[in-house]
Amino acid sequence: MYVTQPKHPLAYRDFRIFWVTRFCAVLAQNAMVIVIGWQAYDSARTHYGMNVKEASFQLGLIGLAQFLPLLLLTPITGWVADHVSRRLVACSALGLDLVNALALGWLSQHGAITLPVLFAVAALHGVVRAFIGPSLSALAANIVPKSILPRAIAINSIAWQTGSIAGPAISGFLYAAGAPLPYWVAAIMFAVAIIGLMVMKPISQTAQSSAAHPLRQMAEGFSYVRRHRVLLGCISLDLFAVLFGGATALIPAYARDILHVGASGFGLMRAAPGAGAALTALFLSARPISSDVGNKMLIAVGVYGLVTVIFGISHLLWLSLVMLFILGVADMVSVYIRGSLVQLHTPDQMRGRVSAISGLFISASNELGEAESGLLAAVIGPMIAVVGGGIAAIGLTLLWSRVFPELPAARSFAAPQFDNEPVPQT
Repeated sequence: MYVTQPKHPLAYRDFRIFWVTRFCAVLAQNAMVIVIGWQAYDSARTHYGMNVKEASFQLGLIGLAQFLPLLLLTPITGWVADHVSRRLVACSALGLDLVNALALGWLSQHGAITLPVLFAVAALHGVVRAFIGPSLSALAANIVPKSILPRAIAINSIAWQTGSIAGPAISGFLYAAGAPLPYWVAAIMFAVAIIGLMVMKPISQTAQSSAAHPLRQMAEGFSYVRRHRVLLGCISLDLFAVLFGGATALIPAYARDILHVGASGFGLMRAAPGAGAALTALFLSARPISSDVGNKMLIAVGVYGLVTVIFGISHLLWLSLVMLFILGVADMVSVYIRGSLVQLHTPDQMRGRVSAISGLFISASNELGEAESGLLAAVIGPMIAVVGGGIAAIGLTLLWSRVFPELPAARSFAAPQFDNEPVPQT
């Protein structure tokens, strides 16, 4: 008897569990990272006698401590996600962050937080991100059929965006009530995420038949992306567009010294891109994009650059908020299309390695983009840096449409049919 497969990702039990797991993990990680940054700055000013510039430099070092493990471990973590149970890898990584949260909670409780401890935990968190990114990204494609994967990516993005918005806000209130509280709550959320992964049904993934040396298999991920120009084009476009057009890194300067809206205005501005992205993800989960996907991604990145320019010259809070909201909308459309193309154009036995490379590019654009924006603003001023970055993002979009003609030619998410793809269970 023929059984029709459900058409909505939430009809699959394991996807519902996966969604809750992703939300809890992202919320906990964002809550913890925000407090680590605050404690690093506060400790540098209070206990180490650093001035504002020196203390601010510690924040950059915290970001670098998180990025370097990701940079160094990406080839390994992608290979691990393709050869070891992705659920086991994700559980182990979340377990390490659970230990991090408990350790920082205990140290905060006893007033024993120091900069070396925070740098060490930041580096360990970078290790967690290096492993959990490719494992969870590749795992999502094993839970639902490929035909509804784009919709699943949109719904999954709601978990990520909501957790990204709620985590910093919740941690701020909790920290005000007591320094250890954000870490205790993060530990609980990590535990919930681990339990969620453990109660999911066994998830099959394509067996690895290659007898090649592990180092050669790691290199295969980079070779695969380099050979498949649709993947190379969309991943590299996101890297350079966000690297040069990262206006969000300079929001503090705009809130304090350009718009003069203080801490309350800063909070609104910081939440606006996430709100736009979350609402867009919700819309895409109900009305997924299915046609002319390449051009729509290029348009989204171009809009991202345009609203960055308008934000850069704005002296009105309401206009700045609108531009940041639209920036989040455009970024979510780009993320949605890029994520769908990466997952659907990659065979299951390669998804871990390709997802790791995509994650490295995304992290490079975010963390290094913040460093680039800050350095450039120190030289030419924040307004020129933001406007110049937006113009660069528009120029890169036009350039990429010529250098990678495969992108505007991508009319749908249709991808090659790969053998031995695991069949998701309802």
